[in-house]
Formats: sequence, C-alpha cells, structure tokens
Amino acid sequence: MTQPIDHIGHRLFIASRLLLGAVGLAFVPIYLALYGAPSLWDTALLALLLVPPVTAMIVSTTGRLLLCQSISAAAMLAFATLLGLKSGSLHSVAAVWLILVPLEAMFSMHARLIIMACIGAIGALAGLHFARVTQWTAAASPSQDHVAALLLVVAVIYAGAVALAGLKLHRARRDSERNNEIQYQALTQAIGDFVIRLDRSGAVTFVSSERFEGPGLTARDVIGRGLFERIHVADRPAFLKAVSDAAAFGAIAPIEVRLRAAAVVDDRGQPTDPSFAWIEMRLRRLDLKRDHGVIAVLRDVSLAKLHAVQLDEALQKAERASHWKDRFLANVSHELRTPLNAIIGFSEILGTEELAPQDPAKRQEYANIIHSSGEHLLAVVNSILDISKIQAGSFDIVSEPFDLAPLIDQCTKMVMLKAQQANISIVQDVPQRLDELVADKRAIKQVLINLLSNAVKFTPNNGTVTIAVRPQGNALTIAVADTGIGILAKDLARLGDPFFQARDSYDRPYEGTGLGLSVVRGLVGLHGGEMTIESGLGEGTRVTVKLPIDCRQEPEARKGKLATIATIARGPLTREAGQTAARAHSSSNQQVKKIA
Repeated sequence: MTQPIDHIGHRLFIASRLLLGAVGLAFVPIYLALYGAPSLWDTALLALLLVPPVTAMIVSTTGRLLLCQSISAAAMLAFATLLGLKSGSLHSVAAVWLILVPLEAMFSMHARLIIMACIGAIGALAGLHFARVTQWTAAASPSQDHVAALLLVVAVIYAGAVALAGLKLHRARRDSERNNEIQYQALTQAIGDFVIRLDRSGAVTFVSSERFEGPGLTARDVIGRGLFERIHVADRPAFLKAVSDAAAFGAIAPIEVRLRAAAVVDDRGQPTDPSFAWIEMRLRRLDLKRDHGVIAVLRDVSLAKLHAVQLDEALQKAERASHWKDRFLANVSHELRTPLNAIIGFSEILGTEELAPQDPAKRQEYANIIHSSGEHLLAVVNSILDISKIQAGSFDIVSEPFDLAPLIDQCTKMVMLKAQQANISIVQDVPQRLDELVADKRAIKQVLINLLSNAVKFTPNNGTVTIAVRPQGNALTIAVADTGIGILAKDLARLGDPFFQARDSYDRPYEGTGLGLSVVRGLVGLHGGEMTIESGLGEGTRVTVKLPIDCRQEPEARKGKLATIATIARGPLTREAGQTAARAHSSSNQQVKKIA
C-alpha cells in the first residue's frame, strides 16, 4: 500500500508542473505579440516549457515519480544551457536556472540524481564559459568572465550540498518515524490490541497492523465500512453513538460490541455458521491539525466474557447445590425422623414390662410397625447410595437377556396393595409377543418400581395407572401414565434433579425424598436410554422411558451420564389426544390386563 507521504509527493509534483506549464503556455502569446515569429533558439526554449505538464501527465497515469523528476531536472538543465548560449553571457538569467537544477533534483529524494544534476550544471557552465572564451573580442575582459564562471560553479556546488543535506535530514526523519512505527506495532502486538482511526461516520481510515488476531481479521476486512458491516446489527446504533460522543465531547467512550469473526470452513470445505467475538472498544477524539477523526483501541474480550459466564454458571450451580443440600436435610430429616420415632417408641414399649401389652396380637402389630419402619429407612438409605454411586460413575450394570412382561407383572404386584387401599386400577398394556430385553434386570426392576410407586402415590382415589410397552425399531418404550394431580409447567424442567419435589414445603401431603425420579434418570442413562415427561396441573402425568433392545454397547462411556429428559406441558387438548391414542393402542393386537 502506498504511504500517505508518497501521495503527497505525487500531488505536489503534479500541481507544480501543471502550474509551471500553464505559466509557460501563457507566455507564448505574449512573446509572439512582442517579437513576432520565434527563432530556432526561441522555439527550442518554448518547447522545453511543455515538458513539465507532460511529466505531470505521466506521473498521474503511471505513478513513476522518480523517472519524471529525472526528466524534469534534465529539461531544466537543457533550458538553462540553451538560454545561456542564446544570451552569450554568464551574467544572464541562465545562471540562476543552472543553480536551481540541483535543488530541483532534491525533491526526488535520491542522492544519485542530485549528484548527476550538479555534474550536469557544472558541465553546462564549463560549456558556456568555453563558448564565451572562443568569442572574446579585444575589448572583452577575460578576468571578469573567469571569476563569474568560478563563482557560478561554487554556487552550483553549494546548491548540491544543500540538496544532499536536505535529503539526509529527510531520510533521518523518515528512519526515525519508521523506527517509531515499528516500536508502536511491536507494542500493540505485545499487548494484543488493535488500533484504528475512524472518521465521524464510523468508517475506518487507518489500522495499526495487518491482522487482528482475536477474531482473525485482516486490515482489508475492516478498512472503510468493513468494520461497521461486521458489527452485530443490534450493536450498530451503540457503536455509532460512541463514535459521535467521542468526536463531539473529546472524552473516552468505552463500548462492547459483537464483531463477526473471519469465516471458518468445516472438514468438507463448507463455510460454517458465522461466529461473533466480543470486542471492547475505547474511542477518543484525535485532535490533530487537519484530522478531527476518532482513534479507537480494540481488544478481544471473548475469553473474559466466557469466563464471566462460566463463573456465573458455577455460582448458580453452587447456589443450587446449597439449596439442594438444605432441601435434602429437610426432606431426609423428615423421612428419617418419622420411622426412627416409631422404631424407638415401639421398641421401648416392647422392652419395658410395665408398658408392653399382654395381648400377643398387639405385640405382633408393634413388631410389624418396627419392621416396616426399618424397611422404609433402608429404602431411603439405598436411594441416597444409588444416586451417589450413579453420579460418581461407580454404579455397575450387568446386562442379560430377560422377558420384560413377567418383570412388569411382578413390579405391579409389589405396588398393588397400596393401589388397592386407594381403589386405584393398574392397567398393563403389553404386546403378546415381545423381544427379549438385554439389560440389567435389577436396575430395570428398580426403574419400574419407582415409576409405578410415583404414579400410585400421586393418583387420587378411584384413579387409574397404566403401564404400556411398545417396540420402536431397535428400541423399546415403557410408558407409565396416571390420572393424578399432574405437575406445573414451570416445574417440568427440574424433574429428575436430586431432591426436587414439585411441591416443596414442610406441609406437603406426599412423603418422599425426591430421589425416585433421579435414580430412574441415572439408571436409564447407564443403559443409553432417554426419557420424556408429559404433564400438566390436574391433567395427570405420563413418563416414557426409551431403551435400546441391547444395552451392552459402550457401557464405560455411559458411566456417570444422566439420561436426557424431554418435557411436554399438557393441557386439556393434549390430554384428550393422549386418551385417544391410548384407546387406539388398546384396540390393536395387544395384551391389556386390568388389575383392580
């Protein structure tokens, strides 16, 4: 890219040569009016006046400034020589033009051209002096011409020395500027910032380096309107306002915008979706003599933004963990305290002769209460241990082929007593011919028991619980649906979290630690399955578990991985659709068994 100083040099050369040519052309009609037809010498001099506009045209079309400066210096030397030959005297105006030749060459900023111009001017002076000597008359004064020639040579040498000194000073200044620019670029690259200059409209007019490493952009990507077009549409008004404020008030205007990063291609060579990097910009007015634009320092803060998001997520996770801990202590203390009080109380009664009942049936009833309380405690502890082992990745499953229908029937009988106490019907909807499931039978049994127990627990009297099995390609779906109280839409997303209960209060009407569904989620995840929960307040709940027919693939990769849960908020229309679908399934060739 051509430097700004070169642009200025081109413009000055073209302007000065056009001006000189215009003056020369304006002199032609004046000469013709005063002296008539020009002589051969005058024609040559007038022709040399056309050289400056010709060189200006060459520079404007080709940009070859050095060549045109050489032509211009040679033309000036020829003009001075012809003028001296025509006048026949070293005291004419030609001497002034010969002294200007080295100064003309100085603008080329090339020492060789300056030296050549000095040699040419001295040679022209020597030629003019020799021509003058050969034409002396007796009345002439040779000593005066020798002195004049010597003084003119000294003047040319002095002009050449001045030109060379000016060139050296210019080069020293340019070297200093280049060193400062290199140090500046090294500094900006070391601190990772990208410095740009903008005009008042937000267009980029200068960049500090060829590449902005953060978003992977080059100078060509941001120059002009490129930066504005890469800023996220939602951030553009704020960017323009920051540029306007910085230009108007002179204070630093900080802003953060999203900048579209360089395009990235995938393995197939196709461009990926555009990505945006967070960029911090600090804008300030640039108070220069002829430049009142805005200077901006850009810094990629995407990592800082990511760390802030991760820190916020970690904080929220810690707060949720603290909340779960408090909820766990509250729930577990409630679940443990009740059976422990029963165990302590009734065992104390049976262990004290004065308090022990004499009726054997009463003593047996107290012993049964102690036994059931102990089983309840064992179930709570086992649930806590299971969820801990699942989350730690230490829960091992042993897959084996087995028939699912007998296992469903066995699990149904285990919850039947509680269902009969509330007059709840349990319906089994299982195909007559069903492929064997290859999975951990103990774990699948626990999944079925937890789902059926939850369905029975949250279903009011005279309700219905349905368990249905459907083959689905290389997978199997087990759906447990109830006509119970349902779940609020806002609570669906948190189902499966440890210790979460839809109604979280000390006066909740249903017992439980909130671990049942968490254990189900963990066990289904260990088998590579998925879960779907469909519910609505007062609309019942349907939990669907999808398992591969053969769960023996990649067991190590699934350790500690929870199953994904898709949730569907249910309303009256979805409930009617679900009932219609259930009737359609029931009317097909399935084995439907209703257990009262």
